[in-house]
Amino acid sequence: MKLGRVEFCHFLQLIALVLCFSGMSQAELSRSSSKPYFQSGRSRTKRSWVWNQFFVLEEYMGSDPLYVGKLHSDVDKGDGSIKYILSGEGASSIFIIDENTGDIHATKRLDREEQAYYTLRAQALDRLTNKPVEPESEFVIKIQDINDNEPKFLDGPYTAGIPEMSPVGVIKTALPNMDREAKDQYLLVIQAKDMVGQNGGLSGTTSVTVTLTDVNDNPPRFPRRSYQYNVPESLPVASVVARIKAADADIGANAEMEYRIVDGDGLGIFKISVDKDTQEGIITIQKDLDFEAKTSYTLRIEAANKDADPRFLSLGPFSDTTTVKIIVEDVDEPPVFSSPLYPMEVSEATQVGNIIGTVAAHDPDSSNSPVRYSIDRNTDLERYFNIDANSGVITTAKSLDRETNAVHNITVLAMESQNPSQVGRGYVTITILDINDNAPEFAMDYETTVCENAQPGQVIQKISAVDKDEPSNGHQFYFSLATDSMNNHNFSLKDNKDNTASILTRRNGFRRQEQSVYYLPIFIMDSGSPSLSSTNTLTIRVCDCDADGIAQTCNAEAYVLPAGLSTGALIAILACVLTLLVLILLIVTMRRRKKEPLIFDEERDIRENIVRYDDEGGGEEDTEAFDMAALRNLNVIRDTKTRRDVTPEIQFLSRPTFKSIPDNVIFREFIWERLKEADVDPCAPPYDSLQTYAFEGNGSVAESLSSLESISSNSDQNYDYLSDWGPRFKRLADMYGTGQETLYS
Repeated sequence: MKLGRVEFCHFLQLIALVLCFSGMSQAELSRSSSKPYFQSGRSRTKRSWVWNQFFVLEEYMGSDPLYVGKLHSDVDKGDGSIKYILSGEGASSIFIIDENTGDIHATKRLDREEQAYYTLRAQALDRLTNKPVEPESEFVIKIQDINDNEPKFLDGPYTAGIPEMSPVGVIKTALPNMDREAKDQYLLVIQAKDMVGQNGGLSGTTSVTVTLTDVNDNPPRFPRRSYQYNVPESLPVASVVARIKAADADIGANAEMEYRIVDGDGLGIFKISVDKDTQEGIITIQKDLDFEAKTSYTLRIEAANKDADPRFLSLGPFSDTTTVKIIVEDVDEPPVFSSPLYPMEVSEATQVGNIIGTVAAHDPDSSNSPVRYSIDRNTDLERYFNIDANSGVITTAKSLDRETNAVHNITVLAMESQNPSQVGRGYVTITILDINDNAPEFAMDYETTVCENAQPGQVIQKISAVDKDEPSNGHQFYFSLATDSMNNHNFSLKDNKDNTASILTRRNGFRRQEQSVYYLPIFIMDSGSPSLSSTNTLTIRVCDCDADGIAQTCNAEAYVLPAGLSTGALIAILACVLTLLVLILLIVTMRRRKKEPLIFDEERDIRENIVRYDDEGGGEEDTEAFDMAALRNLNVIRDTKTRRDVTPEIQFLSRPTFKSIPDNVIFREFIWERLKEADVDPCAPPYDSLQTYAFEGNGSVAESLSSLESISSNSDQNYDYLSDWGPRFKRLADMYGTGQETLYS
């Protein structure tokens, strides 16, 4: 019959009790042949007692103390004269003994896993004399084991990881081809049983979490077979057009991808790269888009795993393709010039209004709106050039001078007629070609001297010339003496044929008292076509020189004194003249510092002090300096007039009047003219300064500010208090007071 766990435990306890009783009976019956024990006062021999081991089951759960065994001596006749004593491990605390009968009981639950046996000592005493009747004997109580501890896993719970798709091997899997993408984790419960798994045994459990690690067993797949994106044609180069992503069920490095454009008509226009963080394919522009040239592009894009696992190549290709269509949207673009730069050339001798060249721009949009041209005046402040608004023909507006500005870089604006906000820019470089319009002149201001003891044929100066023009073949100057100096007996000129000339003496010796300065006119001609020439005067001073020919003094005062006049007399004359000059200067200074009396002369007419002005003005010519009609009426024709009260050399800009045009345009033109005048004014300071434009505009309501009309006006100011200031202010009180007296009463 099969026994349950409880019945099996009771069965074991019965067996243990039987064994205990068997041992106890043996202890009572056994005798040893040890030496006899002699009790004091007596001489009889007794045999000692010896116990075998006692056994007791652990984990006793009864309510009464557990019986362990019995001690008994042959001396004990059962009359109560013998007393048993127990000592050693656990005596009195765990094990107790009945001193009359010798029965031993365990009072506490015993655990073999805590202590497997106890060593105790037993002794029998005479109750009356308390003397031992038996020698002390040592015995052992062993704790018998029962199955009271289940198996335990010391390091649980456990985790383990195996690659997905692993074959059956050392780590045994119950299922073949376990797929991480379907389930990536398994929880196992492991049970361990003792007693070889028999009934009545105990068991322990632990958990094992098995995680499947990823392998590259899934190819990338695009979720859609085609994509479409719209982009404006104005999108800058390197801008992102679209982002696409292929799905991959793998993770980590097994999901890393590469994208490439394998086909399509936009291979040179677009490129694709991968975003390392998101594994997206990023499509960007490589060249400018043009709706008018091409309205759409089609790309065939492939996505593939970066590192494929050869074990799973049989599952299929580890790549996928999709189609991307890019639609280019039209954008209203500014006009485009046919050339990014227009180089032009014009002679500085060209007449005003001559054509220099033509620029051309067109509207790149399908509407092909007409274009109007203008010059950005910030690049042509002097307004040297004009452009026809419709044809783009550039002409000269002012005379050109290569020596002032050899190259003009201007910007031409092209504006759509239908949408003026769309403005294109073209760039024009106008090179001014040189003509021979500048005569040669001395290269510097020469300080030429000749010694009084100079010899004929001696070179006293070497001269050269400069020319503001720049002929293509270089300069070639020709030097000679002016026509009226051809027969000069003092000096001669030698042309060195290298754009220099030498001045030589023609006679022996010069005297300062005869002539201290000579003026030698020199004729210089260039090789231009037509050639230009100029006459430059060389000043030659006669000087006293030392033995080495170095000038010491070039003054002639020692030779202009009257004969026989001593140095002392000369000093006296100079002192008198100086004294006279000082006196005259003092008299003039004192006269200038003399002040006019502050008090009005009673006899002087006060009106004379009011209306007298010490300024005659310019007469009729004064009105030619500025057209007064421009201040009275702005809607007049602008015309340039030359002032007759200044010389042409210092007249830089003439002030134009205005023709009939809107007031805002007049004001803008007025400011523009004043700005140009300030920019080219040679007397202006070399830094930015405040410019005051006294332009009132059209329709001014301001009236006369003259104080001459103040007398006849009814002023609210009361000047009666002037009468209280005394007789000196009587005239003013009569003029401005409210009394009945008047100036002419």
